[in-house]
Amino acid sequence: MAKKILAILSNYGYWGVELTGPMVKLEQAGYELTFATPRGMRPVALPPSYDTSYMDPPLGKCVTTPFDAEQVKSIKDSPKLDNPKNLSAWVPERPYYSTENFLRKLEAYYSELKKLEAELSEYAGILLVGGSGPLIDMVNNQRVHDLILAFRKMDKPIAAICYGVACLVFARDFNERKPIIEGKHVTGHCIEYDYHDGTGFVGTDLNIGPPPYVLEYMLRDAVGSGGGYHGNFGKETSVIVDYPFITARSLQCSHEFGEQLVNMLDKGLKRYGW
Repeated sequence: MAKKILAILSNYGYWGVELTGPMVKLEQAGYELTFATPRGMRPVALPPSYDTSYMDPPLGKCVTTPFDAEQVKSIKDSPKLDNPKNLSAWVPERPYYSTENFLRKLEAYYSELKKLEAELSEYAGILLVGGSGPLIDMVNNQRVHDLILAFRKMDKPIAAICYGVACLVFARDFNERKPIIEGKHVTGHCIEYDYHDGTGFVGTDLNIGPPPYVLEYMLRDAVGSGGGYHGNFGKETSVIVDYPFITARSLQCSHEFGEQLVNMLDKGLKRYGW
């Protein structure tokens, strides 16, 4: 029986190697990826992520290697990405307080979550793929949050890269409302690597300029005084394991991220990079 990983991708654009990097390592280790998107539409790779001439503004260099571009092209149109799970149909929605029969509907919501948690037991871990798209439909998505919380409850690896890491800031128990990464060590986009302009999305001509928030500041606040944010500015990669979380700063970390995720799953790795 195949070992399974649940991979969440945006419907507004994922960065190619942030999927293929960990995906190749996981498949080589015998894992099968099940894909899911917020609305069930097929995920689309951001065009710059398979363009070997694209210059990353903060880094001032081309960031997509010919090897990575070919891997991204080989998967972006693959049948593997056809018919992903639809989170809006699969994961229950928490009701508004103002809804009629709120208490009964809230009870039903928690009952459905229990059923979902039982279904998720077949997965060994969850992967949150980055890119600009997650800013729109993953980061503040209650259904994505509930999946993360379920894997934390099961004490299984929670892997996030680039703006997928931002989901961990907002994934909080609805009653406790405390950051689940409080006291943990994480990495993510440091401010030096944030765009000044050009943050765009698949399916729209919208350019919001810089990202709508500074991920480094949010992560520093969320981990609190007992944890640590590690941007590792100037170092080519930044991958941090503080079980059950593994976080990676950006696309350059994708292969190392995949390798250490496999080490978490198969070799019991609990700490790495700090």
